[in-house]
Amino acid sequence: TPNTRLIILNTPANPTGGVLERDVIEHFVKGLEKHPHVTLLSDEIYARLLYDGLEHVSFMEYESIRDRTILLDGWSKTYSMTGWRLGYGVWPAALIDHAERLQINCTSCPSAPIQRAGIEALTGPQDAVDMMQRTFDERRKLVVKLLNEVPGFSCIEPKGAFYAFPNITGSGMTSKQLEEALLEEAGVATVAGTSFGHLGEGYIRFSYASSTENITEALGRVKDFMSKRLQA
Repeated sequence: TPNTRLIILNTPANPTGGVLERDVIEHFVKGLEKHPHVTLLSDEIYARLLYDGLEHVSFMEYESIRDRTILLDGWSKTYSMTGWRLGYGVWPAALIDHAERLQINCTSCPSAPIQRAGIEALTGPQDAVDMMQRTFDERRKLVVKLLNEVPGFSCIEPKGAFYAFPNITGSGMTSKQLEEALLEEAGVATVAGTSFGHLGEGYIRFSYASSTENITEALGRVKDFMSKRLQA
């Protein structure tokens, strides 16, 4: 609308694991070209975690919107440096001063050792990242298989990140009710789809950033819980 000033996109996405492929992105860019008053914030933190041969497409590739695109990325996902709180942004020149004031007053800056570690992660060997991606791919296939064996659940394969977002409408519970029941009665931590907005009702997020053994155990508990509930 004429009042729109910012659009935020996250691909690969949390919580769905969805990925915008090039044809969709190019269609979006053509639309955005017609609205020069709108800035795009592109969250690309999961760019290295893609599956099934997909390649990441960055909005920074498109010169026509580059001067009003904010790119956010970091070390938390690709390099498993979550607790280090290290990230970066690429900002339009017109917004740099505002971004600098925000950063200085919110967090100042990461410590020097953390910044040095970030440089080493970027410039060092990337074989560990490739190995992690392959491991996540194996877990992705396992978690989808096991989720589709849970009564009342239906799950499609995510194409990126490390989350599965099954439809749980067959459970007879709301997303929040199921989240709480799985935690309290099955000992499995999930995130209700509504934690990401009202359109997440009917879905629940599972992370497969854990071992194969833990995933198998957790989803076995979920299956047992749902089997007993739907038979009651």
